[in-house]
Amino acid sequence: MAKFDRYMLSQFLILFSFFALVLVAIFWINRAVILFDRLIGDGQTALVFLEFTVLGLPKLITTVFPIAAFAGSVYVINRMTSEAELTVLQATGSGPWRLARPVLVYGICVAAMLSVLTHFLVPMAKAQLTQREAEISRNVSARLLTEGEFLHPTSKVTFYTRLIGPNGVLRDVFLSDRRDPNEGMIYSASEAYLVRNGDGKTVIMVDGLAQRLNNETNQLSTTKFRDFSFDISALVSDITNNYTSVDTMVTPALFTGWSALGAKVRVSQGMIAEEFHSRFAAPLFCIVAAMIGYATLILGGFSRFGVWREIVIAFGLLIAIDGFRGTIEGVVRSDASRWPLIYLPSLIGLTIALAMIWQTAHPGALRRMLRVKGAA
Repeated sequence: MAKFDRYMLSQFLILFSFFALVLVAIFWINRAVILFDRLIGDGQTALVFLEFTVLGLPKLITTVFPIAAFAGSVYVINRMTSEAELTVLQATGSGPWRLARPVLVYGICVAAMLSVLTHFLVPMAKAQLTQREAEISRNVSARLLTEGEFLHPTSKVTFYTRLIGPNGVLRDVFLSDRRDPNEGMIYSASEAYLVRNGDGKTVIMVDGLAQRLNNETNQLSTTKFRDFSFDISALVSDITNNYTSVDTMVTPALFTGWSALGAKVRVSQGMIAEEFHSRFAAPLFCIVAAMIGYATLILGGFSRFGVWREIVIAFGLLIAIDGFRGTIEGVVRSDASRWPLIYLPSLIGLTIALAMIWQTAHPGALRRMLRVKGAA
């Protein structure tokens, strides 16, 4: 690699790192606020919040990489154009194809980093995150035992306790169960205890009142009790110990046996095909993003009024290609045999970039071809 290629590549990678860091921070803050409110509100500790945040970072980074690759390419080419570095290179005989070489290497470097994420780190983090979410969902104390608030473990169950004593005793408990459409039950007690009953959970209420409302006759019956046990196992999500799913498996495990895997995780082969090939197509999109950023600016050339128009055009192309990619995902999920379509957006983007570079290398060639064709 020539010295100037190494110089351009270093500039690309430095700016890519800067934009990736900024974008990850912005997206992370937005997600962390929602996650913090949900976890801390459910009684979790700050360590659990930190763990969930770290496990969600790989997926977040995969979203940011193509944008950062595009931003780094545009920024470096724009700076080199405004400082006449590209002008000097072009005057010494370096054409658009020659200048595109470090951009291509830059895109391949970003794609390689993204490949490590999509094939290994993201599935592993997703598997760990799913397991931790299941563990927390089975922890009833994290879902029910928040004092001073009306909580809703399910859509038709309301739970309230005024105070949780240091020994785990619940004071002034209220429980409303409206899951039965024919009748509603309200339990209130001065004290209650949460105990484990095998694999289930039970609330034992002491010195309380049970009120039953018959929705058909509108009759209300009340019963005082000295102690009463209420099984709350059904209030907890029924999450099995099998955390295996397609998006939690590393790519080497998806190369073969799609029929057996689909039956195991209960998904179609189209879903497996889309997940598998998307992991290869996503890094390719980083190369496309870098090349489109370069090709659009090099085609626009130097302008005293800036290159905002070219930047907007390039960004619009990326949005259109990415939107097309989202449409194709649904097509592949419905029919696994259409998996080659996953790579079509990247192929279209690369074709557009190469066409713009060709037009830059042959200025006026398209106009001449149209003139000759019109004359004929």
